[in-house]
Amino acid sequence: MNFNFDFLSKYSSYFVTGTKTTLILAFFAVLIGTILGLFLSLMKLSKVKILKAISIAYIEFVRGTPLLIQIWIIYIGLPLIIGTDLPDILTGIIALSLNSGAYVAEIIRAGIEAVDKGQMEAARSLGMKQDLAMRKIIIPQAFKNILPALGNEFISIIKESSMVSVIGVAELMYNSGTVRAASFRGLEPLIVAAAIYFIITFILTRGMNILERRLKASDSR
Repeated sequence: MNFNFDFLSKYSSYFVTGTKTTLILAFFAVLIGTILGLFLSLMKLSKVKILKAISIAYIEFVRGTPLLIQIWIIYIGLPLIIGTDLPDILTGIIALSLNSGAYVAEIIRAGIEAVDKGQMEAARSLGMKQDLAMRKIIIPQAFKNILPALGNEFISIIKESSMVSVIGVAELMYNSGTVRAASFRGLEPLIVAAAIYFIITFILTRGMNILERRLKASDSR
């Protein structure tokens, strides 16, 4: 089999644009997903039964259904609820954020529960209310512990963002399909897309490893 990558000279801009869109999708999905996940984790840890039940139901539903189905539900269902169509990229960000929020919620919950319970007891003994102690003492420590896991979620979202190509978001996978159709090359554009995904995730993985080592070094000091 002879590989031919001559199409890159003509269609390289498609891969560049697709990569930018993929990174935008992943960044906002993790950012919004982290905020959503924080609220969901606090709801799940809450003593208010209705809040805990809502959080558990949401997390179990999202984690128990394919992302592709969730994307289509958001793409078809959200315009029916709000009465107007949204840009495809915004729909993709919403779908990925809602999915990421469920996984981040479990990451944050585990991080909060990993903080020594004595921290809360010490804060309460100093007169802090529980919500203030949670914001000032517990959550900052939890986030320090879960940063590597959040980084892994960012990497996962980068790969999973390829799923939003089904609703027409011109991210890396969608654009590689466009190049395949225009260049009549079936395999080579996929190889290029795979290489770009690998480079992005490789750089992020190495970055997270460095961050994790620095966090461990700061803890030891």
